[in-house]
Order: sequence, then structure tokens, then C-alpha cells
Amino acid sequence: MKRRTVGDVMTRTVVTVSEDTPFTEIADAMAEHRISAVPVMDDDGRLTGIVTEADLLRREEYGGGAGPRRPRLLRRAQDEARARATAADARGLMSAPVVTVAPGTPVAEAARVLNAHGFKAAPVVRDGRLAGIVARRDLLSVFHRSDDDIRDEIIDDVLVSRLWLDPAEVHVRVQEGVVHLTGRVEQKSLIPIVVRMAAATEGVVDVVPTLGYDYDDTGPALHPRA
Repeated sequence: MKRRTVGDVMTRTVVTVSEDTPFTEIADAMAEHRISAVPVMDDDGRLTGIVTEADLLRREEYGGGAGPRRPRLLRRAQDEARARATAADARGLMSAPVVTVAPGTPVAEAARVLNAHGFKAAPVVRDGRLAGIVARRDLLSVFHRSDDDIRDEIIDDVLVSRLWLDPAEVHVRVQEGVVHLTGRVEQKSLIPIVVRMAAATEGVVDVVPTLGYDYDDTGPALHPRA
């Protein structure tokens, strides 16, 4: 089954800033282009960091003074955050090193990377050079497939090509991304396999199986007595 990758959904025209770009220009660029992050490039065109909305908003968080005293480790982290909050340019604001993904990264894996780090977007790097940027909304585009497209892929790729099942025996209906499977399979052990592979199809929200079977091959084997 064809799986879309980051290269299929990423934004290729990327708004970037240099390390010397002032705070206000970064904020203006994000507002003008309606983006949540900008990669930071050095003079050689290499990616050195990224500035996000959270980095800009930190100035509001720490703009009210030192605040209450905290334990030493927390104070150190707070001091570092305050230093970034009061930075005047991208060099001081940016997060580095940058968590990146490659163009060939599967969409599901890229989504896990963003969720694990709490990011809204990540730069896409090919051979050490910036190739694009991918945001959460780009990764969600896989769920914009029509029900007919999803149904056709499950029948053609899952049932026929990979499991060699007769589509006349297993009926597939898709409604708003939810796959309904009815009919019969020969072996009971095939049911979770069909469900798992249907669920892995891009755009599928859920799978509701109502499948019967001809015989149960999941129990202990019965051997005739000697």
C-alpha cells in the first residue's frame, strides 16, 4: 500500500530568517504569512535553529519582572528562559539544535515526532539542506481523502492484492472515514489481520468489523487419539 511521506505534504516554499533578524521582523513575518515557526539560516545557508510562536510569546511571560524565588535548578532554567525572552534577534530567540525530518519520513512517523516534542512544525532537511517545512495541518491532510478512495484502496490493495480474499465475500463500506466490514472469511485468524490492515489505510478514522468465519483456527489443535 502506498504511504504518503513528508515530501508529499510539506510546504516547499519556506519563510526563513537569518541569525541577525530582529524580534519585530520575525513577528511580522509570522503574522504576514500566518505561520507558527521560521527556520533560522546562517550565512552559508545552513539550518542553525528555529524560532516558534512560543519563543516570541515568552517575552510576555517574563516581561513582568523576576517573579518569586524558586529552587536552584528551577531558577537556572528560568534564567535561561528569561535570557531568550529578552533576546533582540533570532540568534538569541531560536531553539537549537533543531529537530528535523527527512522528505522520505512517513506521515505517521512525522506526526509522532511532532507530538513527542510538542511542536507544531518541523523543518524538512535533505542532504543537510533545507527542503521544506511540515506542520501538523499538513500531516492531517491524509484524512481529507474521499470515502470512495479509501474503499477502493482497501478492496484493491488489502483484500485482493495482499490477502487474496474475494471482495464478494468481504463487503467494505466507508462513511466519513469509518470503515464497516461485513461478510465472511474462511479462518477466524484472518479477521484481526483484515481489521489491522484496513485501519492502516491512510484516511481511515476507525474500523467496525462484523465478520463471520467458516472455522475457528485460533484454538488448540485437536489430534485424534492413537
